[in-house]
Amino acid sequence: MALPLRKPVTLITGAGGEIGHGLVEHLLAHGEHELLCLDLKALGPDFDRDGVHGVVGNILDKELWARLVTEYEIRSIYHLAALLSTRAEYSPEQGHRVNVDGTLLLLELAVTEARNQARTLPFLFPSSIAAYGMPDRATKEAAGRVRETEHNFPTTMYGCNKLYCEHLGRYYSEHFQQLTAERGKSGVDFRSLRFPGLISAKTLPTGGTSDYAPEMLHHAAQGKPYPCFVDEGARLPFMAMPDAIRSLTMLAAAPAEALRQRVYNVGSFSFRADDFRARVVDAFPAAEISFEPDLARNGIVATWPADVDDTPAREQWGWEPDYGLDRALDEYLIPEVRARYAESEQPRRRRDD
Repeated sequence: MALPLRKPVTLITGAGGEIGHGLVEHLLAHGEHELLCLDLKALGPDFDRDGVHGVVGNILDKELWARLVTEYEIRSIYHLAALLSTRAEYSPEQGHRVNVDGTLLLLELAVTEARNQARTLPFLFPSSIAAYGMPDRATKEAAGRVRETEHNFPTTMYGCNKLYCEHLGRYYSEHFQQLTAERGKSGVDFRSLRFPGLISAKTLPTGGTSDYAPEMLHHAAQGKPYPCFVDEGARLPFMAMPDAIRSLTMLAAAPAEALRQRVYNVGSFSFRADDFRARVVDAFPAAEISFEPDLARNGIVATWPADVDDTPAREQWGWEPDYGLDRALDEYLIPEVRARYAESEQPRRRRDD
C-alpha cells in the first residue's frame, strides 16, 4: 500500500511571537500553502483556523523534526524563533544554542527538503540592528545612516548570533560543500532582513533591548507607570509591525535575479526616546513615563545605529515603508492600543510634570 503524500506547507518557527501573528495573517490571505506553525508554547485561539497546523515544540528537538517531515513537505521557511537580546545576555550559552544551533539545524533541514523535492527552498531569516556595534555614542552620532557592511562588531550575544547566522545563510546558499562535485547546490535560498526596533499594537514586547518604545506605549494605555531603561537622548530606528511583515514578504517574493546580496537593511523612522515619550503623553495625558537608565542596557543601545541606510532594499526589490512616525502613531499604534486596553476606563488625570 502506497504511503500518503506529505502535505505541502510553509513552516514558521516562533510563530507565537510578535512577527509571527502578523505573518500568519498575511500568509493565510496571500500564501500558496497551508502553514505549519511551531512555538515553545501552545498557540492561542488566533491560530485555531483552517490552514494552520500548530505544533508545540523546541526547534532543537531533532526527533520532532524527524516526525514532522514524515507528514509535511516543507516548501519554504520563515525562521522567526530566537532568544532575544536581553534574555540572551543573562544566558549566553542558551542564546547560542537557540539562535545559532537552532538556525543551523533548520538550514540542514532546508537542504534535505530542497534536495528531496528537487526545488529551491526559500529560507527567510529576520536579523537585527543588534548585528551592528559601535565603540561609543560619538561614533554613533557621526555615522549617520549605516550600511549593511559597516560597523559589524556586535557587543551582545544576540547580535553575535544574528551576524553569524547571516554568514551561515550565505554559506548554505552560495558555498555549501564547496569541495564536492555538488558545490553550492544546497537548494537553499537564504534571504535576511536586519530589522530595526519593531512596534506592534497587537502583541506585547517580549524582551528586546529596543522594547522601551513599545513598552512606553502599552504602559501608558494601561495607566501604568513606566520607568524607561534608556536615557532621554537614546536614538534608534524603528518600524511599525505591518511594515515589518510587508518587508519580509516582499523580500520573499522578489525574483532571485534582482537580488545582489543576502542581507538587507530596512528602515522606516528614527526618533529620540524623549521625543517618543512626548508623543505618547500627547495621546495619553495621564501617562507616567520617567527616565531611569539602566547602565548596561542603555550602553547596548548606544552601540546600535541611530538610523540605517536601506538603499539596496529600495533599489533591488522596491522597499518603501507605508508608515512614517506620524502615520504609525496616528493611524495604527494609538488607535489600536487605545482600543486594546479600553482607554476610556483609564484615569484621565494629566501627569503633573
